[in-house]
Amino acid sequence: MPIGTAVHQRTFALCESLNYRDWAGYYAVSSYEAHHEHEYNAIRNASALIDVSPLFKYLVTGKDAARFVDRLITRDVAKLAVGQVFYTPWCDEYGKVIDDGTVSRLSEGTFRWTAAEPNLRWFRQNSADLEVSIEDISEITAALALQGPTSGLLLRDVAEADIGALKYFRVTTGRIAGVPVEISRTGYTGDLGYEIWIPAEHALRVWDALVTAGPNFGLRPAGMLALDVARTEAGLLLIEVDFHSSRKALIPSHAYTPFELGLGRLVSLEKERYIGASALAAAAAEEPRRRIVGLELDWVAVERIHNALGLPVSVGATASRVAVPVYRAGRQVGKATSTTWSPVLKKLIALATIDGPHDAVGTEVRVEVSVEAVRYQVPARVVQTPFFNPPRKVQAPGH
Repeated sequence: MPIGTAVHQRTFALCESLNYRDWAGYYAVSSYEAHHEHEYNAIRNASALIDVSPLFKYLVTGKDAARFVDRLITRDVAKLAVGQVFYTPWCDEYGKVIDDGTVSRLSEGTFRWTAAEPNLRWFRQNSADLEVSIEDISEITAALALQGPTSGLLLRDVAEADIGALKYFRVTTGRIAGVPVEISRTGYTGDLGYEIWIPAEHALRVWDALVTAGPNFGLRPAGMLALDVARTEAGLLLIEVDFHSSRKALIPSHAYTPFELGLGRLVSLEKERYIGASALAAAAAEEPRRRIVGLELDWVAVERIHNALGLPVSVGATASRVAVPVYRAGRQVGKATSTTWSPVLKKLIALATIDGPHDAVGTEVRVEVSVEAVRYQVPARVVQTPFFNPPRKVQAPGH
């Protein structure tokens, strides 16, 4: 049975819908209201406060901390400065992705590592000969994501920290309501946003300070349904939906390389040996046999199907995580895994695994849709992701 996060006392009081889900053993709000429309609009037009405390979080310290991190991730830790954050995958010995997350360098020998799934055993198995401490801080560290165009202005008002100077994928320290916190300019929405890392016992004070200042900046609490739409628009992948961890792969097609995920830019082929390096070097020498890409579906074709049946046009109110086939020239060439109507783009979009060479931008494919339990195919086009990529994401807040 799930348990509440460090701010559950506040999120429960606000959750009118009582619509929850289990996230890593914690109660996570799916939608605070009956529909997540207002929460999504806060992400894109104002500020949204999202409890992301269920993320798995690890603190890596010691003389060999940097060597340890470098041994596991695909990126070069020598290029990770103090106060900087890497988004990175890490792989098994076959070059298949185990998980992805962020690594923040808090000091020369201190790293905070986040993951979607539990990784403590894997980390410790690969640290046996190093002077390094790996601590699971998931339960003692709360995390709040403050996302949206006014999030930086809100933080400037509330936090004792130089928010204006905090660049994209950087982290700093400060205080909110007297509580020592770390603030990173990161998030899962593809918009201007921050994540606040808090000692769990003081999380309510930080939540209250943000909510008290929130009305001047249009702040709303937001749940997972709104976040799912935003992350799809941003082209951000979700493990066990858009791809599978190699540790859970039941068949070969379940395991992905970083190149198949579209994350080849995050693979260093020059740094010293790390787990999966040889396999990744071999994979880099060839074109990926498939890739996760973006699709824009033909909305007029969707309308035409409904009109022919005498039905009003409708799409699911939430992002779909049900995989559906993608075809080209009469045969299946892939599957769409995350599909949503984008309110900001006014388009029906999807993230999809497509076989090469059908994964090239501009390629015309067909995607299966079901109306009244009957399967149809509608045209779609392979496009570059992210679908939505506002300049404010990387600009100084308020510009």
